[in-house]
Amino acid sequence: MPPPSEVFLLANAHTFVGKELAVTDWVHIDQMQTNVFGEVTRWNHWMHSDPARCQRESPYGGALLHGFMMVSLITHFHAIANLRPADAVRSLNYGMDKVRVLHPVVIGTGVSLRDRITLLDVQEKGEGKRLFKTSNVIEAQGAEKPAMYVEYLNYWFPS
Repeated sequence: MPPPSEVFLLANAHTFVGKELAVTDWVHIDQMQTNVFGEVTRWNHWMHSDPARCQRESPYGGALLHGFMMVSLITHFHAIANLRPADAVRSLNYGMDKVRVLHPVVIGTGVSLRDRITLLDVQEKGEGKRLFKTSNVIEAQGAEKPAMYVEYLNYWFPS
């Protein structure tokens, strides 16, 4: 996190490159949320939606959290970490440079995730606009290894 004396701004964001900006609070995900995500995305594969079958047939011993569901939580993690630069009015999701599912996450009775967010790059886009690239390491509570790595691109507009 930036020291309390340093205000995170579009104007000075380049000074934070290479620094961890936040470790988010834990976010709890349960089987119902995973099933809804499967319905919305039309991917109701039994490995995600049928815990009983997963206990019998899956090598993981339980239903797995959708990888794309973890990716979709990136903007939520940024919001709960309050990573909005003080001199910005809005942002747009610009995409991702790299996404890797590093370790499957078993839902069980529920799983908690958090994100370690580091600023990797800042590109000036004229008129005070900036393109941020952040490293997002998503961890599942109790797991030894990170579950996912994402390089997220976020386009910011000045106030």
